[in-house]
Amino acid sequence: MGEIIRGWAPEYTRTHPVTAQQRRLLRTLGECRTAALGGHLEKCDNCGHERPVYNSCGDRHCPTCQGKLARDWLTERLADVLNTPYFHCIFTLPEEFNALVPYNQRAMYDLLFRATVQTLKSFARKRLGVELGIIAVLHTWGQVLWLHPHVHCIVTGGGLSFDRQRWVSTGAKFLFDVRELSAEFRRRFCALLRRTQLRFEGDAAPLAVCRA
Repeated sequence: MGEIIRGWAPEYTRTHPVTAQQRRLLRTLGECRTAALGGHLEKCDNCGHERPVYNSCGDRHCPTCQGKLARDWLTERLADVLNTPYFHCIFTLPEEFNALVPYNQRAMYDLLFRATVQTLKSFARKRLGVELGIIAVLHTWGQVLWLHPHVHCIVTGGGLSFDRQRWVSTGAKFLFDVRELSAEFRRRFCALLRRTQLRFEGDAAPLAVCRA
């Protein structure tokens, strides 16, 4: 990651809108485990061989530094796993709204999470009369590093009845109909979007004329 940032971040920040916070983060990740952060000397007790080791940045966004924390998080989540099937659902921000994200990150990501959770809970309540278990994680980039905000959800294959007396299963084959989920998600996302104050700047400026 550091090599990619050091090689391409200057060009990327020149041609794309980047916030001050994002610039600081890019600089931090680019300096991780380099001489810029200082270091220490490791010495072998047997042969006496020495080598310099540069310090890590320790930033929570750094994939190198946060490896242990990620493993600890996974261990904690495994302790929460219930004896039931789980389903993997993905809800994606429509590509047409991507231009809004750099200037409205908090608002757009909040909308994405809220529409996702509301959709899943609504289906569980209406179809099964239960409360689902949901773990939702935001991903903001695609595999080739283009802006692609989406939420990955791990969802229990059933839920606890509202009187907390019984478990109701969805069955092991699928959670809910994907076409119906998609339609409900679009409806809820658009309804929330209409009530949200947004900034229309840069590449998002042409979208301002569509407000109604």
